[in-house]
Amino acid sequence: MVTNFEIQETNRMIDEANLDVRTITMGISLTDCADSDLNSFCRKAYDKITKAAENLVKTGDDIARQFGVPVVNKRISVTPISIAASACRTDSYVPVAEALDSAAKTVGVNFIGGFSALVQKGSSQSDTVLINSIPEALSVTERVCSSVNAASTKNGINMNAVKRMGQIIKEMAFLTKEKDSVACAKFVVFCNSVEDNPFMAGAYHGVGERDLVINVGVSGPGVVKRSLEQVRGADFETVCETVKRTAFKITRVGQLVALEASKRLGVPFGIIDLSLAPTPAMGDSVAEILQEMGLERAGAPGTTAAVAILNDNVKKGGIMASSYVGGMSGAFIPVSEDNAMIEAAECGALTLEKLEAMTCVCSVGLDMVAIPGDTPDSTISGIIADEMAIGMINGKTTAVRIIPVYGKTVGDEALFGGLLGRAPIMQVNRFGCDDFINRGGRIPPPVHSFRN
Repeated sequence: MVTNFEIQETNRMIDEANLDVRTITMGISLTDCADSDLNSFCRKAYDKITKAAENLVKTGDDIARQFGVPVVNKRISVTPISIAASACRTDSYVPVAEALDSAAKTVGVNFIGGFSALVQKGSSQSDTVLINSIPEALSVTERVCSSVNAASTKNGINMNAVKRMGQIIKEMAFLTKEKDSVACAKFVVFCNSVEDNPFMAGAYHGVGERDLVINVGVSGPGVVKRSLEQVRGADFETVCETVKRTAFKITRVGQLVALEASKRLGVPFGIIDLSLAPTPAMGDSVAEILQEMGLERAGAPGTTAAVAILNDNVKKGGIMASSYVGGMSGAFIPVSEDNAMIEAAECGALTLEKLEAMTCVCSVGLDMVAIPGDTPDSTISGIIADEMAIGMINGKTTAVRIIPVYGKTVGDEALFGGLLGRAPIMQVNRFGCDDFINRGGRIPPPVHSFRN
C-alpha cells in the first residue's frame, strides 16, 4: 500500500528533481511465430506485436496523467531474433528488422529491442545470419535496437564473435556516416546479458520469460543528487544511508506504475529496474551526483569509489522496496546522455581508460562513447574484449556501446539528438592489438565459474 506521505514525497521529487518512469517495456515472446518461410514469420511477428501492444502507449499516457508521474518512454522487447527466426530459410534477417520497425511505428513505441544473438559459447547458422544482418538492418530502420552477448562468466569469451563485433560496428558507422554514425548508438555488445532488461539498446525478451510481461525502468539521478545536497560534508555512512533511502522511495514509485500498467493491460508484472539513467536534461546527471559526493569532476581520483558507493546503495534501497527488482538496476554512465559527463570528457578529466575502470563497479559498461571514425576495427574489438573480461571475471553484466564517428576526430563532437544527446570524440590508445584479436577461439571461463 502506498501511503499519503509517499505520494506527497513523490510529488516533490517530480516537481523539484526530474523524477520519472523512464520506460514501460512490454516483453513479447515470438517463439510461437516460428516458420520456415521468412515472409510468414515476419507477418506473424508483426501481427502478434501490434495486437499485444496496441494499448501500451495509451495506457502509459493514462497512468502518467492520473498519477502525475511522467512516463517518458514506452518500448517493446522481443525474443532474440536469432532464436525466434531460426527456422526461416534465409541468408538475411533485414526483412525481420523492417517488420519489427513497422510494428513499433504502428503501436507508437520509440524503440523495439531484440534483434539479438546469444553467442557466448559459439554461433549457430541463425546467429551468423543475424550478426551479418546487423549493419544493414540498423541503417534502414529507425526504432530497432540490437545486441549480441559475446561472453559470460559460465562460458568465457567468444573471441571470434568479439573480432566480428569490431567489424560490424565499423560497417554500421560507415552506412550511417551522414548521421554521425548513429546506427552504432542502437547496438550493444554484452557479457552476462540479462533477460529482463527494459532499457535500450540491450533489451530483449529472454527465453525463460512468460509469453508477455511488463517490465518498468525507473530513473532518478536528480532525486539522488538533491538528497545528497541535504547531507553535504557528512561522512560516508550518512552518504550511503541517504542514497539507499532515496532509492527505496524511487523504486516505490516504479512499483506503483508497474502494477497499474500490468492490471490495465492484463499482462503479468515482471520486474522493476532501478537504474540511474541520465538524460541530456539539466539536473538529470549521474556525474553531478559524483560531484556532489566531493569530486571536482567525474574522472577525478576517487571516481571509481564514488560509483561503487552509488551502485551498491541503489541496489540495496531498491531490493527493500520491491520483491521483483531485476534488469541491471544500478548506475549507468553513458557519456553522450549526461551533460556533466560530456563536460568532464571535454576538459580532459574523463578518459576512456578511466571510464573502463568505472565499469568494474557500475551497472553496465562503456556506454555511448564516441571515438574517431578512423579507429581500426581491431582496436574496437580490443576495447570490447577488455569489457568482456571485466564482466566475466567479476560475474557482472558489462557492455560496450561505442560509436566510431566517420569523418570526425578528437576535438570534434557528434550530434545524435533527443535522448541520445551529443558526444565529444574521445581519444583512443594508438597502439595496436591486431595479433591479439586475430588469435581467435574462445577464452575459457574463470576458475570461480565452476560453482554448483
